[in-house]
Amino acid sequence: MSQALYRTWRPSSWDEVAGQEHIVQTLRNAVLANRVSQAYLFAGPRGTGKTTSARLLAKAVNCLAENPKDRPCNACENCIAVNQGRFLDLIEIDAASNTSVDDVRELRDTINFAPSQGKYKVYIIDEVHMLSTSAFNALLKTLEEPPSHVIFILATTEIHKIPATVLSRCQRHEFRRIPLNQIIEKLRQICARENIEVDDDALSLIARQSTGSMRDAISLVDQLASLESRVTLASAQDILGTATSQTVIDLVQAILEKDSARGLGLIHTALDSGADPRQFARQVVDYLRSLLVVKLNGGKDLELLPEVRSVVNKQAGVFSAAELINGINDFSKAAVELKANWHPGLGLELAFAKAVSAAAAPAAETRSAPPVPAASAPKETSHNKNSAESQKEAKPVSKPAAQQQSTETAPEPEQRGGGELNLENLLQDWEKIKRDVRSVDQVASALLNSSRIIRVENGTITLGFKSDLLRDKMNEEKTLRAVRGVLAKYYRKEVMIACTAGTQVSEEEHPDIIPNGLVDVAVRELGGRVSKKTENKEKKD
Repeated sequence: MSQALYRTWRPSSWDEVAGQEHIVQTLRNAVLANRVSQAYLFAGPRGTGKTTSARLLAKAVNCLAENPKDRPCNACENCIAVNQGRFLDLIEIDAASNTSVDDVRELRDTINFAPSQGKYKVYIIDEVHMLSTSAFNALLKTLEEPPSHVIFILATTEIHKIPATVLSRCQRHEFRRIPLNQIIEKLRQICARENIEVDDDALSLIARQSTGSMRDAISLVDQLASLESRVTLASAQDILGTATSQTVIDLVQAILEKDSARGLGLIHTALDSGADPRQFARQVVDYLRSLLVVKLNGGKDLELLPEVRSVVNKQAGVFSAAELINGINDFSKAAVELKANWHPGLGLELAFAKAVSAAAAPAAETRSAPPVPAASAPKETSHNKNSAESQKEAKPVSKPAAQQQSTETAPEPEQRGGGELNLENLLQDWEKIKRDVRSVDQVASALLNSSRIIRVENGTITLGFKSDLLRDKMNEEKTLRAVRGVLAKYYRKEVMIACTAGTQVSEEEHPDIIPNGLVDVAVRELGGRVSKKTENKEKKD
């Protein structure tokens, strides 16, 4: 069985460690001066060389080379044993699998035994932050006063989880993410030695995808090389899932065109086809980020196919930076929100509705009219005065901008002649009400579609939602104002809205209600709650 590339190309000497020169120099000087500490803590992102550096240090302190500058030499018996994984005095412990205090006590009982092959017994405890609190406490005394022949090297990706009492007993080294150019250069060397054909653009994409982790970068090359005889940028994008989805492009175009029906259809089609809603939201975020980068600095560093770049450039020119930032924030929330799991597409729908609402807002509302210079007004004469008055009479008076927008976007619904608010009237009007709300506020419309009518009494409509998140969004003043504004056109008295979360209605509570009647439909399909008056009225009718 062939060995994974990242193991084959694991550094065997200090000079091969990439991107951690500040740590390598410190450790080499410690070996050279024979001032090696008895407890180290290596912290940093995954794949940046923590475990590799720990093994190199273990190899260096046990190397048999006469000149300390040559350690590790990779030629002596001890160095070869470490490289082959058979050096008995190098003990690697996975703290994720050995988290209990009993594991630490067992370790503490064995450290007093003298080394078998080398000068030092080196304990490398990987992912040390996974130890329990009691295990850390059991380790403290040993870290503070270990036997002279023992060296501890603790490695972690989450240093904030390490107790301060442990930190104070270790010499601490922070590993950095490896620079992009160093990853690309290392990948180029590996591909040349392994006879792997990879385009430079693909290498750049792989290096960016690895986010500073050399191990991840080498693993990606290994994966791609096993699937393609020659790795190109297009194939790398396709296999790694970074190619821009046409559905995402179409969704953003629907936002630009304020086409709500098309955008929601794209979301539903994608989800029905098996797309993960959070991953789809992340793709939208990544695409909007590309638009923002192009908007701000031209996006020369973006890895995009030529045909995609032309679309990105065109769309970026239409969006404002503020719209892109808001869209990125909204779709990011959809990608991480856990409370809306009961409806997989809801987060995407809300983010899309907000984006369409923002795009539909008239540009005039965000601008203030330039001041008219006072000196530019001509002196009024009797002729000018008569002419002005005649023009004033002929020209219709324009409405304020907000009023004009309300008239254009919210068509006047069919009036009930100032009807009474009750459950039956509300059920008859509900679809028309939701349609009118949709023309005013897309977010409010989406929330109404996710609600259930619980009760109608004392001029108040109580709506039920399945999560606190939806209830809180509905309770926002802007949303409530939009819904109340539409309701005011149907009922002569002011209507209030109350919102609850997690409300359920039992059908057994009112067994005498006429089957398939209006009230029965309200209870079964809309979650209505029936007051005694309504129940008696239906039985009487």
